[in-house]
Amino acid sequence: MFKLSCKTRTLTTSAGLLAACHATALAASEEEELAAVFGGKASISIATGSRQPLRRAPAVATVITAEDMAAMGATELDRVLESVPGIHVGRSNQANGTLYLIRGIYGEFNPQTLMLQNGVPMTTLFVGNRGNLWGGLAVENIARIEIIRGPGSALYGADAYSGVINIVTKSAGDVGGLEFGVRAGSFSSRDGWLQYGGAAGPLRVAAYLRTGHTDGPGRLIEADNQSSLDKVFGTSISLAPGHSYDQVDAVDAGLGVDWGEWRLHAGYKLRDNMGLAAGVASALDPVGVGRSQRFVVDLSRADIALGASWKLGLAASYMHYTQEFPVPLQLFPPGAFGGAFPLGMIGAPETWERQTRISAVGTYDGLAGNLLRIGMGHDDLNLYRTRELKNFSVLQSGPFIGLPVPLPSGRVEEVAIGDSFLAPHRRKVDYAYLQDEWTFRRDWTLTAGVRHDRYSDVGSTTNPRIALVWDSTLDLTTKLLYGRAFRAPSYTELYSINNPVIRGNPALKPEKIQTLEAAFAWQAKENVQLNLSLFRYGMRDVIRTTQSSDGSAQFNNTGRQHGHGLELEAQWQPARGLRLSGNYAWQRSVDEASGQDAGYAPRHHLWLSADGSIAAGWQASAQVNHVAGRQRAAGDARPPIADYTTLDLHLRSAALSRGWQLVLSLRNLFNADVREPSLAPGQSLPNDLPGARRNLSLQAVYRL
Repeated sequence: MFKLSCKTRTLTTSAGLLAACHATALAASEEEELAAVFGGKASISIATGSRQPLRRAPAVATVITAEDMAAMGATELDRVLESVPGIHVGRSNQANGTLYLIRGIYGEFNPQTLMLQNGVPMTTLFVGNRGNLWGGLAVENIARIEIIRGPGSALYGADAYSGVINIVTKSAGDVGGLEFGVRAGSFSSRDGWLQYGGAAGPLRVAAYLRTGHTDGPGRLIEADNQSSLDKVFGTSISLAPGHSYDQVDAVDAGLGVDWGEWRLHAGYKLRDNMGLAAGVASALDPVGVGRSQRFVVDLSRADIALGASWKLGLAASYMHYTQEFPVPLQLFPPGAFGGAFPLGMIGAPETWERQTRISAVGTYDGLAGNLLRIGMGHDDLNLYRTRELKNFSVLQSGPFIGLPVPLPSGRVEEVAIGDSFLAPHRRKVDYAYLQDEWTFRRDWTLTAGVRHDRYSDVGSTTNPRIALVWDSTLDLTTKLLYGRAFRAPSYTELYSINNPVIRGNPALKPEKIQTLEAAFAWQAKENVQLNLSLFRYGMRDVIRTTQSSDGSAQFNNTGRQHGHGLELEAQWQPARGLRLSGNYAWQRSVDEASGQDAGYAPRHHLWLSADGSIAAGWQASAQVNHVAGRQRAAGDARPPIADYTTLDLHLRSAALSRGWQLVLSLRNLFNADVREPSLAPGQSLPNDLPGARRNLSLQAVYRL
């Protein structure tokens, strides 16, 4: 929306659902006049990597730059996203996976939030999220992060349900030379990275390599799922109390090449020797480790002139993702299920997938006051191989259906596909969309769009979006937005077999949501900016588990949920070199079946930040994060989870164009007991999922 300077954080209530920045609603002279009043021209990138002005874009969003991340002392993506109004970073029961919860919409694996990297979806096929072995993401190679809160399926398609997060990696110009960095801190954490940005003839090249390791916080798990089973079977074999296993080795690499209007990105992400936190089955596992590998490459060409008014953009991408367990998981410890598993219940569900996406988009600006956009594409999503190693099978009938029993050999074996957790599957998606931005008066713009997706396995879905943007005054912009979005069922929801907990359902339909939003951005003074967004949504066909007549559990489209809330943002620059900012989000989400709070996500979330100079060449910053009002889901009799407040402090030397920069960070200064809610009804992890206590890190960066 508006921005105090090109280096300040943009607190905005608008984002880009238009994937073209060829046209603006006002003449260039008017844009320059507004920029002189409100500061630099904020922008948001699109799927092909180009940018468009935020000021009139039809959505609610936030843009965070590399400078913003440095100012807050952030080293990891999760910390950055926790600072965004309406987003809370939660944790999954399974391997402590990251959940980016937007506006109170919760899912065990968080498939409702779409993450893009340079416009390419990071969604994996097994459970529909970024991968159960995601393992975090360092920020050194991130130029900017763009977050759309609210539905985005009219442009982005599946999974742009509660919101969209687009990570834009650094280009040659962003790096501008050679950079070397090292970091060490609590939990035996250590990182080192190297970045380069420069020209090689007609090519502009950016390269990045990072390696790291951490033991993780290793918090105490007082009781786990086996603790509950001990009461049932009269055993005492649980490893709890015991610490969680949070270690991970990381390798990240990236390459960006620009040649004229052509742009190539390639990335590699390895997470190895990864501990499973409190265990995949919520029972402590000191044995199993996971490994995930992700390779992504995309090629795009923008602004191909097809005449006086037409332009064409082309894009293609490929992603290969694997999830493996070099040491199989100990789902339950030795002696589990009344001694049926003397060596423990062991399993290793592994997947290999490849995704190919191609798209084309044309823009037409030959009609006065209109920018027409027409796009189409094809996705080939192939989970081409699965493998399971295990020492158990599952009873398929009878009074104990779903109960695990040992294999006849008693050993860990690679089982036949029909006896495994999931067979390979392939999904093809064809889509087309149409969108028009119509400036029908000087200060009024109406954007309307619709997208149709046709799936080879779950049918078709059509999703519209409409937005009215009014420059009410020179310093106030008002927006009214309506959108519909969907989430396609994941492969495990459709096709899961031989799962001791739940079975798939090939008859599932996509989940659907409708959202109405109002947004206001007010430049109260030259150095004061305020933004307010209000929202209301309704969800239907929500995929949840239900009990069948034979006692087994299955996924079904049975859930309905509605919610409403607000997000308030403020930024004040009282003096040169000092910036104060904050945001507050309130939401209430209700499960319509029970009439109770949907649970898990905070009703109240407050973030405060201060950043300024304290001495010649030194800056300090502080952030307060207050999370409150998290209720239990229906069927969970535990008391509401306790609120918490953390304080982080950072001290950094001035950024140098050449030479060293030092950053000292102290997080969770007062050692708050940070916990995220475990799944209802709470027997698996009755004391919830503990987070990191007080921790310290020191970072040094050298630029040539």
